[in-house]
Amino acid sequence: MSLSSSTTDIFAAFQDHINKDQDVREEIRAAVRELEQKARALQTVLHAIHQTEGVVQLSAICETAEGKFEGIRQQMKELKEKVPADQYYRYNDHWRFMMQRLCFLAALVVYLKSERLIDQVEAAERLGVAVKREDGFHLDLDDFLMGLLQLASELSRLTVNAVTAGDYARPMRIAKFVGDLDAGFRLLNLKNDSLRKRFDVLKYDLKKIEEVVYDVTIRGLRPKVPEKEEGQ
Repeated sequence: MSLSSSTTDIFAAFQDHINKDQDVREEIRAAVRELEQKARALQTVLHAIHQTEGVVQLSAICETAEGKFEGIRQQMKELKEKVPADQYYRYNDHWRFMMQRLCFLAALVVYLKSERLIDQVEAAERLGVAVKREDGFHLDLDDFLMGLLQLASELSRLTVNAVTAGDYARPMRIAKFVGDLDAGFRLLNLKNDSLRKRFDVLKYDLKKIEEVVYDVTIRGLRPKVPEKEEGQ
């Protein structure tokens, strides 16, 4: 059965729309691949913290890692230019997991440098994106929270490696930090299924850290707290 010319025109327009959409997606995928390469380079630098000598070289490792963020911000700018205005959520599946990973890496650098929790504004600035949805290409809250949960797993691993390297004080500080992080997440009424499932992993990360602290304590390796701190 032959189609009428009007029907043919209608579906030709549909095909044109599909083709343009696929072109946009391919450009976005290419930009994300470049971003992934830069993220891997950053993660490779930070992986050194788990080596025996890494614990005593944190400052140097962080300095090198900090230098990688400029390239990430530049590549993020190129990615943003590929995304049509007001269509962030149409295409964000392409970069969502990468954004979570980059948030985790930014949070890890901040923790290693100052043993504090990064906030969403600082994370967005490090990645070169906006914070608010209305500002366009932004750091979605769910992606930011996923990055923090990944941080807990990384610190759980660092706890074990710190003990191996003879740093017996660090597990105590990590336990306090991750415990506070866990308490913070418990204040949230998580609706996102992925976040809820990832939060369950945080509980196991904290348990693993606490087991390391307990083992260090019963072996008599836990550093004594100065008297002035005991009274605080």
